[in-house]
Amino acid sequence: PNLLSLVGNEGRDVMHFAEFGVVLMLFLVGLELQPSVLWRMRVPIVGLGGLQVVITTLVVALLSAFWGFEWQTALVIGLVFSMSSTAIVLQTLDEKSWLKTVAGQSGFSVLLFQDVAVIFMLAAIPFLAIPEFMSDGQLMQHASNTAESEPPRWLSALSVLGVVALIVLAGRFLTRPVFRYIAKTRSDEIFIATALLLIVVITLAMHAVGLSPALGTFVAGVVMAESEFRHELEVSIEPFKGLLLGLFFIAVGASIDLGALASQPFLIAGLVLGLMALKFVILLILGRVFKLQLADNLMFSFLLAQGGEFAFLLVSFALQTHALNLELSNLLILVVALSMVLTPVAIILFEKQIQPRLVRTCEEGEDDEIDVDENPVIIAGDGRVGQVVSRPVSY
Repeated sequence: PNLLSLVGNEGRDVMHFAEFGVVLMLFLVGLELQPSVLWRMRVPIVGLGGLQVVITTLVVALLSAFWGFEWQTALVIGLVFSMSSTAIVLQTLDEKSWLKTVAGQSGFSVLLFQDVAVIFMLAAIPFLAIPEFMSDGQLMQHASNTAESEPPRWLSALSVLGVVALIVLAGRFLTRPVFRYIAKTRSDEIFIATALLLIVVITLAMHAVGLSPALGTFVAGVVMAESEFRHELEVSIEPFKGLLLGLFFIAVGASIDLGALASQPFLIAGLVLGLMALKFVILLILGRVFKLQLADNLMFSFLLAQGGEFAFLLVSFALQTHALNLELSNLLILVVALSMVLTPVAIILFEKQIQPRLVRTCEEGEDDEIDVDENPVIIAGDGRVGQVVSRPVSY
C-alpha cells in the first residue's frame, strides 16, 4: 500500500480476517494441553506472565513520562508495548519443536497471561482518555454515550461468565456426541465444516461480550483436549491455520507505513531496537528470578522481545476512545510491526550463533524412576502411534 499501491485502506479489513489464523492456532495449542497440565503451569502463567506485563508496562510508562507525555498516554504506551507476538512465537515454537522445552513452556505461559490481560486493558483504556484529543462535539457525544448506552458492569460480568461457562459445558457434553454422529457419516467435508463452524461461533460469542476470541478458542481447545476426536480436529484445522497465519503476516507487513519510516528513520530505528533491548533485559532478569538455566533463559528472552498483534487492537481501541492521537498511534503501530519483522532475525541469530556455544552449560536431568512391577509395559513416545498403542492398555 505504501510502495506499489496495489492495495489500499482495505488492508485493515484483511488484518481482521487474517486474525482468524491466530484464533485457529490457539485452538490447536489448547488441544495439546489437558486441564491437568494447564493447572500445573499456573505458577509460571500468573507469576512469570504477570510480572512481565506489569514490569514492562511500568518501565515503558516511566520512560514515556520522562520523554514528556501525559501520564495517561504514557500508561497506554506501556500497555501496548507489554504485548508479545503470539502468532510469531507459537509458530516458531511449533516449527522448531521447542514448545515442550523449559523456554517454550515459559514463553507460552507469558503469552497466555498476555491474552487474558488484554481483556482488562481494553476495559481500562477508556478511563485514560485525554480531553485534548477530543473536539467539543466528541466530548458531548462521549458523555452522552457513557450516560445512556453503557450497560451495567454487573451485566457485562455476568455475560462474560455465562459465555465462558457455556463454552466449557458445550465442549465437555455437546461436542463429543455431535462429532461422534458426524464421524459415522465418514464425510471429511462435514467434519471439517463443523470444526470451523465451532470456532467461528466461539469467536463471535467472545467478541459479543468484549473478550478476546483467541482466549475463547484456547479454552475450548483445552476442554476438548481429552476428546477422542482431538487428532482429527488437528488434522482438519491445520491447513486453514497455516494459510490464515501466512495472510496475517502479509497484513502485518502491509501495515508498515514506509513514508513515516523514511521521514524519521533514526528515531524509529532507535525506538524499535530500544523496545526489543528493553524487553530482552526484563525477560532475562525474570527468567533468572524463576531459575531458568542460561540457555533456556536466553531462548525465552529472544522469543518474546518484540511487540505483538494485540498491540494493534489496543492502539486502535485507544485511538477510538481518544486515549491516543493519530500521529502517535501510527508511530506505535510502525514500531510494533518492525519489531515483529525483526523477530525471526533475532531467533536465527540466537539459533546459529549463541545456542551452539551454550549447549555445554545445560545440566543433564535426572533419570526417571519407573516402577517395573506396576508398569510391565513401557511405551517410549506419546505421539500419535504411541497414543493408539496405549489405548487398550489404559482401558
